[in-house]
Amino acid sequence: MTSGTQTSPRVVALVGPYSSGKTTLLENILFMTNTTRRRTNGERVFADDSIEAKMLSMGVDINVAEAEYLGDRYIFVDCPGSIELLQEMRNAVHAVDVAVVVAEPEPDKIQALSPLLHELEADDIPHLLFINKIDHSNVHIRDLAAALDEVSALPCVLRHVPIRDEGQISGFVDLASRRAYRYGTDGSREITKTADSFVEQVKDDRFEMMERLADFHDDLMEELLDDIDPSSEEIFHDLATDLRAGNIMPVLMGSALNSYGIRRLMKALRHEMPDFGMAAERMMPTKAGDAAAYILKTKYVPHMGKLSFARVIKGGLSDGTSVGDARISGLFSINGPELKKCTKAQAGDLVAIARLEGAGTGDTIGGTGAPRPERLPAVYAQSIEVPDRKDEAKLSEALTKLLEEDPSFEVEHREDTGQLLLWGQGEIHMRTARSRLTDKYGVNVRFSFPRIPYKETIRKARIQHSRYKKQSGGHGQFGDVVIEVKPRELGQGFEFEEKIHGGSIPKQYITSVEAGVKDYLKQGPLGFPVVDVSVTLKDGQAHSVDSSDMAFKMAGRMAMADALPGCEPVLLEPIEHVRVMAPSPHMAKINAMITTRRGQIMGFDARTGWPGWDVIDAQMPASEMQDLIIELRSVTQGTGTFEHRFDHLNEVAGRLKDDVLSGRVAERRH
Repeated sequence: MTSGTQTSPRVVALVGPYSSGKTTLLENILFMTNTTRRRTNGERVFADDSIEAKMLSMGVDINVAEAEYLGDRYIFVDCPGSIELLQEMRNAVHAVDVAVVVAEPEPDKIQALSPLLHELEADDIPHLLFINKIDHSNVHIRDLAAALDEVSALPCVLRHVPIRDEGQISGFVDLASRRAYRYGTDGSREITKTADSFVEQVKDDRFEMMERLADFHDDLMEELLDDIDPSSEEIFHDLATDLRAGNIMPVLMGSALNSYGIRRLMKALRHEMPDFGMAAERMMPTKAGDAAAYILKTKYVPHMGKLSFARVIKGGLSDGTSVGDARISGLFSINGPELKKCTKAQAGDLVAIARLEGAGTGDTIGGTGAPRPERLPAVYAQSIEVPDRKDEAKLSEALTKLLEEDPSFEVEHREDTGQLLLWGQGEIHMRTARSRLTDKYGVNVRFSFPRIPYKETIRKARIQHSRYKKQSGGHGQFGDVVIEVKPRELGQGFEFEEKIHGGSIPKQYITSVEAGVKDYLKQGPLGFPVVDVSVTLKDGQAHSVDSSDMAFKMAGRMAMADALPGCEPVLLEPIEHVRVMAPSPHMAKINAMITTRRGQIMGFDARTGWPGWDVIDAQMPASEMQDLIIELRSVTQGTGTFEHRFDHLNEVAGRLKDDVLSGRVAERRH
């Protein structure tokens, strides 16, 4: 859309790896557009100021700021850079018009862009790339472009080439306009002459840019074949068309700290980014009412409670009205930490809604069938508990809020170990959870590694006769049973049957025997739940007065306790099916890592839809996966990830078995 016809704000996401300079870029955009009165020189004005962010010295939430440039209103959404906070970015970019990917000018760091670029490509978010810190780079810009081509599914179209004076970058040439600019010390730029020695190289770079655009424009292709030099206006038009269509990823450059290239970036956004209509079409529910809005972030704020950051898709929002089943009970514009009360929001606006019940992050109010960002698979778990049982209700309430704020967390009640697990994306992600639970929600909570859900079974069969008899005055307790315990194949589960003849045990007590047997199976002779056994009640005796359900339950439990130690108990460990995904150059290290962790590689393939990525399928003991994601990211420059599911149980023997059992004994003593 051309300047002057844009009525809704232009919403721009700033994304990129940690330390790439996104927040510095935002701060200096705000200074350049006179939104802030001073340049920050490292001091943050609009950065994430949460307790968790200060503790980690990095942004952990999206940060929203407004600016006006040449009469148009912009809303910038600064997204966290850590790969462990990718869900935060995924939820936010679903609502924006365009994304600016911020990258450092180092080829060995370009690989870290791969997960971010795939997220944008998969959600059809138009995006361009801003190579930051270019003033400190000695890398040839064409080497960077080649590295970008390896990680982007879209053709990378280099818009600028740097001008170097004695090894230092002092300006750039805009390949579309063929103009050369020199950076000023105050962040300004001035037109300069292209050095004669540089003219031919610029000509070659411009021709390569046009060749890439010509893949989508027949007229441009014909001009190039006929040796006709297209006008700058035609090139700018094609660049805008292809960005909006998601055909290309334009590549600009500059230095956010020094404000180099920021004005050129803003002009590219002003003239080339798509209007709100494309984002609205992408987010629109299949069935929508008069008004609809997408929730990109949920946040609990002191003294205000729940806030829902929402972009209006259709119609408008008004304080006191309802949208679908949701009631609007307070609207605020967002500008960094500042929330300003407003009464209305129109289509395209991004606002905060107070106390919005029944809707969470990723939801769309006012319609059904709306697309939503997928949730990342959880890869790292911690056990959480409160030292004081009276705080359990408080913990439950805090976890509900935590999951509302960040849906990439998951809570699991694990019955076989009796633990409450919090699943997330890694150590940093878990540290944000700990900070929020303790510092923000005031819950005294302890974190630890989860216990491995070992099981046990038996190798030998055994017939056992046991009697439970107790006399304490009045009616006593009497239950007498004969059971046969036999092993079953792994995975077949528990089986109970009875073969009582002649009514030696009345039928009403048979279920009590089964209950006693099952009760014992919760913790066998090795200290773990018993699986894959068959128990047959073969005989027994009952007393007309002293027998009871309780007596036969105790007799069944006693029989199991007497029998199983003699059935050659076997320790079993859970084996997970693991699907590891990473860039191809790292696969040799990943193979070694899997083998070191007692894993067995089952297959290898290319990752569908991810250029330059491979997938390894493997089976790995659950005990080897506690910190798998940490090592995986370490050997893949932060890009690797995995999915997992329980596959089967496998016998543990030798020293490993001894270590597990000695650890279990020590645990039970405490």
